[in-house]
Amino acid sequence: MHDGPDAHEHTTAEDMATFAQFIWAQDNVELTTVGIDIGSSTSHLLFARLHLQRQSQGLSSRFNIVRREVLYRSPIGLTPFLADSMIDAQRLGAFIAEQYTEAGLTPDMVDTGAVILTGEAIKRRNARAIDELFAEQGGKFVCATAGHKLECTLAAHGSGAVEYSRRTGLCLLHIDVGGGTTKLALIKAGVICSVSAFAVGGRLIAQDEQGGWTRLDESAHLAASDLGIRLTPQTANDSEIRELIAKRFAEVAVDHITGAPLDELGLKLQLTSPLQRGAPVNAFSFSGGVAEYLFSRESSDFGDIAKSLARHLHALLSLQERLPIIDPGQGIRATVIGASQFTVQVSGKTIYYSDATHLNIHNIPVTHIVGGFSAGLTSSAWESYITAALRRDDHQAGRRVALAFSWQAPPDYDNLRSCAEGIFNAFGKSEVYEELLLLVVDGDVGRSLGYLLQEELNYIGPLISLDGLRLQQFDFVDVGGLMQPAGVVPVIIKSLVFS
Repeated sequence: MHDGPDAHEHTTAEDMATFAQFIWAQDNVELTTVGIDIGSSTSHLLFARLHLQRQSQGLSSRFNIVRREVLYRSPIGLTPFLADSMIDAQRLGAFIAEQYTEAGLTPDMVDTGAVILTGEAIKRRNARAIDELFAEQGGKFVCATAGHKLECTLAAHGSGAVEYSRRTGLCLLHIDVGGGTTKLALIKAGVICSVSAFAVGGRLIAQDEQGGWTRLDESAHLAASDLGIRLTPQTANDSEIRELIAKRFAEVAVDHITGAPLDELGLKLQLTSPLQRGAPVNAFSFSGGVAEYLFSRESSDFGDIAKSLARHLHALLSLQERLPIIDPGQGIRATVIGASQFTVQVSGKTIYYSDATHLNIHNIPVTHIVGGFSAGLTSSAWESYITAALRRDDHQAGRRVALAFSWQAPPDYDNLRSCAEGIFNAFGKSEVYEELLLLVVDGDVGRSLGYLLQEELNYIGPLISLDGLRLQQFDFVDVGGLMQPAGVVPVIIKSLVFS
């Protein structure tokens, strides 16, 4: 507002700076984030600052990351265990608090974050207690447990292997060798084609705090038995026996990596279905704790068999394969590279929900069906795409899920009915799906799909169907309450962020 022709003369430099900052803030957001990786062997944190910028002028458009600055990387700490092999949540909490202090941050200074439980850690009876360490942070944190297949995918992205393959066009076999498991991901031109996991790792035999070789995993017992050795804390104290077991693990790993026929031990240690091998592999890439030794970034011994395993892996691969070994950029920190980013979208009037009490939900993991779906897709094809995506993401029956996909077909009855039948057959055909099913589609067909599912197909589980939204793998969704009179719901998307 102007009171007269010389009103601008009363505008101070401070006023102009405030006004400029106000304009900038409409399209720019800075967030302080933390990624916390709690594994069966090690735990560590990464703090970062994300600069997000609106890419268009529409008020409901997404904010995209334009800059990411790492503020602090914690030391790699051994995940603390109690005598009964449970994770010591109290000591873990103290370690995390110490890293906040070292980073010069307090929990209220962190806007968002991701807590990822991986490997053997997700099996521990007190995994819930670990999640509860962050419960008071409310919706700020994404807390996710990664099954074997999802961990394969996380490691492939977090290591930089997916981006390296996309940039170079190479077909990579990415190998993440952790403390308890080894994860494989076949990546062609930046797309993960297949994943697999088996129980070979660097801390399957490890020392306790008193120096005794007391941590003897079931996989180590199997390998020792295969060698005719009875594994006990006393026999594990023998360095020659540990060396023999490390070499046996390396032999199993190389069989999995090269696609050689698996022997009895190899089959026993297999955790998922075998890797589906299509295109010829151009190179290997490695991440995980054992990769630190492969790439000579680490030489110390941490009271386990990781160093020996790395040496035998390198020797056996050098004998059997002539493919180059690529360092994709991240080793032991491959998973914790994923921090969490907030974006906001709004789903409009063409939404469907079975009951308004199912709104206001937090941290629903997204299962994204890759590709856009055009006219003529049958219900059985829809079901096949959905079940394949659920298997890829290690989705467990009875858990809440957000099923996201792109709609590129005309919104006529036949196309919608086929889609609805595919969803119904995947989730509600054999038994009542008691947990919430959240459908998220980018086309304006949310209400139609919801109506067909519940009114025509008699799907009786809790259901929300939203549209006009774009989601992807590694997203987690918060859905707010209904906003009147607009009749829309705000949706917060928390994305794991990779290099």
